Amino acid sequence: MSTQTIPAKLSIRERWNNLSRPAQWAFLIPVVLLIYVLPWLNPPLIATTGTDFPTAMFDVARYALVAVGLNVVVGQAGLLDLGYVGFFAVGAYVAAMFTSPNSTLTKLPYLWTLPLAMVITMIFGIILGTPTLRLRGDYLAIVTLGFGEMIRLIADNVTPLRGQSGFERVATDAAGKSFLPSASWWYVLTVTLIIVVLLFVGNLERSRVGRAWVAIREDEDAAEIMGVATYKFKIWAFVIGAAIGGLSGALYAGKLGFVNNQSFDVVTSMLFLAAVVLGGAGNKVGVLLGAVVVAYMPLRFVQIAEYNYLIFGIALIVLMIFRPQGLLGARQRLLARGRQAYQRLLGKGEQISGDSALTPEPTAKGTI
Repeated sequence: MSTQTIPAKLSIRERWNNLSRPAQWAFLIPVVLLIYVLPWLNPPLIATTGTDFPTAMFDVARYALVAVGLNVVVGQAGLLDLGYVGFFAVGAYVAAMFTSPNSTLTKLPYLWTLPLAMVITMIFGIILGTPTLRLRGDYLAIVTLGFGEMIRLIADNVTPLRGQSGFERVATDAAGKSFLPSASWWYVLTVTLIIVVLLFVGNLERSRVGRAWVAIREDEDAAEIMGVATYKFKIWAFVIGAAIGGLSGALYAGKLGFVNNQSFDVVTSMLFLAAVVLGGAGNKVGVLLGAVVVAYMPLRFVQIAEYNYLIFGIALIVLMIFRPQGLLGARQRLLARGRQAYQRLLGKGEQISGDSALTPEPTAKGTI
């Protein structure tokens, strides 16, 4: 008689992780193609009534890109950033000042302003992060909140930034023609950049940098004792998150064609953070889902749009009580090949995420 472990039914996540890379791509490619053509399909079940559907889809994609960038800072490295809208604003103003006829700066092709916006916001991330990332918790949150407000006030009071008058005809040529002809194509451009950013961030997560971020997020003191250069890696997270925020701001400015200081307030920053928290900080798919909820729901159900802040507030309270890890909780691995190594040693999957560590091993014992 011998005892043999009979594996329980695998979860969807475990089934996905057990698929080969070609099988995963075979499933993902049709899904991505469907996402690309959504503005033209305009499915009746998800069509918006108060807003043009392609424009609504662009807003959702814009929030998704912002959420991916903020997730690097909040979800991966565990740094509470309440002023992320400041980086978003910097990127928008870079695109505006180098493409709008209202600016005295040298005009550049709009596509050139996208990497330029990322570089300039990275510089702002270094300027902000160097003196402040030695702070933790509430103190860091207060400083970042102040940064977001500083950017808005600078835009309001510095004459070249034109305050409420703003910049017109952003991302247009000399004849006033927009860089892209419609909201649908702006959506396609944004989705393409989201895919590129997700691939980049995913590779970072599986690298030494990603493992350092997870260690810092879980216990910064322990990480430092174990030799992790915590300050350096926090700067890395802040700078990368800033670059993605600047990219999303430049896309927003190009699509809207107009930039002033009214779109970069604290409420907008809180909505960015709500997308990350609702979806599940640290989980890329989760924050994308959170962005869809935050951006799409008020556009789909216009009759309750005026109560969206109340609804999101209640949703966050309920979520923090019953599911503090978010809709799709993080499942970080401290080792890039942790699953394979664990399965080779013990012949079963690992328990990594915080909630799974508290649950019993999902196996049944049987006797043969």
